[in-house]
Amino acid sequence: MNISNRPDISQLLMNMRDLRQQVQTPGQSPAVLDVKDRLTMPGTGGVEATPGFSQMFSQAINSVNELQQNAGQLSSAYAQGDQSVDLADVMIASEKSKVAFQATIQVRNKVVEAYQDIMNMPI
Repeated sequence: MNISNRPDISQLLMNMRDLRQQVQTPGQSPAVLDVKDRLTMPGTGGVEATPGFSQMFSQAINSVNELQQNAGQLSSAYAQGDQSVDLADVMIASEKSKVAFQATIQVRNKVVEAYQDIMNMPI
């Protein structure tokens, strides 16, 4: 059986070709494309992924930012001699922000790698 004759695969390949053509259209950047159009898959009854990747990634970035700000505030308070701030709390907050930042970097690297793999796929 030829895989390209299956209706679901054929539809997916057509959608990928359409998206690629839209991205390659001169004068239109990929950011202009509607996110809902990219998330809605045919054959799913118009059900889209909720929440979207961009929303989840934005929330993750914001929480990493909050962790880094908290670690910076605790570090500054400890350096200024605030008796209510314990060194262990400063170190824990610092390590939490470091781990969260490293995880974010790894996710970004994987997303870029996946994007490059998709763009290098033959159509």
